[in-house]
Amino acid sequence: MAVLQSKAWQALLFATLAFAANFSVWTLYAAVVIPFADQLGFSLTQLGILLASPMLTGALSRIPAGLLVNQFNTKNLFCLQMLLCIPPLLLLPLADDYNGLLIIGFWIGLSGSSFTFGINYINDFFPSKNQGTTMGIFGVGNAGAAINLVFAPIIIELWGWSYLGPVYAIGLIIITSLFFWFAPNSTVKKQPVSVNLNMQFNHLFETIKNLHVWALGLYYYFVFGSFLALLMWLPYYYMHAYQLNIMQAMAFTLFFVATSSVVRALGGWFADKYGGRTVNWSVFWVCLVCLFFLSYPPTTMTIHGVHQDVNLTISINVWLFTALLFIIGVAQGFGRASVFKVIHDQYPKNTGAVGGVVAAIGALGGCTLPILFGISVDIIGIYSASFMVLYGVLALCMMAMYLAIQAEEHQKRIVEAKRYNFLEDDNL
Repeated sequence: MAVLQSKAWQALLFATLAFAANFSVWTLYAAVVIPFADQLGFSLTQLGILLASPMLTGALSRIPAGLLVNQFNTKNLFCLQMLLCIPPLLLLPLADDYNGLLIIGFWIGLSGSSFTFGINYINDFFPSKNQGTTMGIFGVGNAGAAINLVFAPIIIELWGWSYLGPVYAIGLIIITSLFFWFAPNSTVKKQPVSVNLNMQFNHLFETIKNLHVWALGLYYYFVFGSFLALLMWLPYYYMHAYQLNIMQAMAFTLFFVATSSVVRALGGWFADKYGGRTVNWSVFWVCLVCLFFLSYPPTTMTIHGVHQDVNLTISINVWLFTALLFIIGVAQGFGRASVFKVIHDQYPKNTGAVGGVVAAIGALGGCTLPILFGISVDIIGIYSASFMVLYGVLALCMMAMYLAIQAEEHQKRIVEAKRYNFLEDDNL
């Protein structure tokens, strides 16, 4: 028993390290693209598309990843995924225009599927009662984005941006080797590879048609997708809305990313103790209040008094802005841990497919939101327009999730009624 427990914690350690490395690669464009946006004359919409390119591939690749983990050795799949991400890092110095950066971004995005491989890998080692805490600890790998915020500017300053991709490639090779040699193999039997592919796709379509899966996906769209979007957008926002230099902007963004990632382990414990759905709705309401204030643009009003005019200025300074972001980041950290606790509890035999679909919907937030941020600021001409978009997205997600849950409950009541012939009772 002690040996099995030791193997489980060993698996969690190396899976978390591998996920952190992949997450740093996935979010690398937050450090690479923004310094060149002004130099190369990109519009905010173009900037948003570049930031979103790795997110799109990462989101879409999570669905097939969820199917593959049911049939093949998850550890080997995880290693193969990391190896596929090394070539684009080596080619990054050759991307010197918009199209080149876009293509490399799509390729680098394969690192986003690491979450699906990692979460299914560690699920094989831990019992259901510890899944929330375990997945919360694994989710601390989100702090891999902090690697970019700390080391990427240093590497660029010391050696130039052309060294950034190769240095990250070397780091990913080291992590892949450590994971391959030292992470334990799962003893859980997989489905035979001979299982009909059509059956797999039919199973996937049934999962996609499940309203509850969509409700979980919408929730994850906000708590994870907006986290991704913010960690990429915040350096630009701090530099232009508050006129900070790049090092200061990266430091403030680092604070947001690190705190949101570290509390994820605590969020997993809360999900185990109080239930995932309770945590989910608490996160929504906290973020809705904070985003209301972040959306308010700097405003100057003139009040015509009896004897003289009174000028009133309303704005959020950088410290209050950072404090509100801190609260949002903590709430999102709790939320990211709780959703996969719900998935494991409600879909214990189908965590791969359901988790893949939910993770894909969530990662699409990291793809679509930076583009929406750029378009909104370009059109409205106010930096806080990006938070107006986020406020609206959260409100829509809350309404859609509520309606999906209500529809699911209604469907359950109909099924229950049919089971007891309630609809055919002649006495009614």
